[in-house]
Amino acid sequence: MTKSLFLTNLILAIIWVMATGTLTEENFIFGFFIGFGILWIITFKKEERKYFSGIPKWFGFGVFILLEIIKANFQALKESFYPKSKLEPGIVKVPLDAKTDIEISILSNIISLTPGTLIMDVSDDKKVIYVHVMHLLNKDKFINDIKQKFEKPLLELMR
Repeated sequence: MTKSLFLTNLILAIIWVMATGTLTEENFIFGFFIGFGILWIITFKKEERKYFSGIPKWFGFGVFILLEIIKANFQALKESFYPKSKLEPGIVKVPLDAKTDIEISILSNIISLTPGTLIMDVSDDKKVIYVHVMHLLNKDKFINDIKQKFEKPLLELMR
């Protein structure tokens, strides 16, 4: 149901863009919000209402990831000024709670987008990912950060 509501929302946004005759990102986003409001008003079934709490959560998660990427960029910039002897690169084995390919793929992309980290491999049984870290101070803290900051909120959104 939420997929059909999302597609309907996109179609309403496209109709808005065509009706106004202004093809810009801002106008499309505005049309998306108008469509979201219309769908919110006309949707009565409880199982369909999940869509209206999901979209703001995904948006909030996207903003959070963007802020984490900006923060990591500044950290990587700071670390790039360290003498090479101060950098402590490492490879960390991170256990996964994510089970499906899409969950693992999204999580891997989020981790790789943050500067200073790179996904090297996913185990064949999909229970572990191997992450190369540019400056690893505390392995357990790094694993906990990945699991609490990225994996846990992602899995809450996906399930």
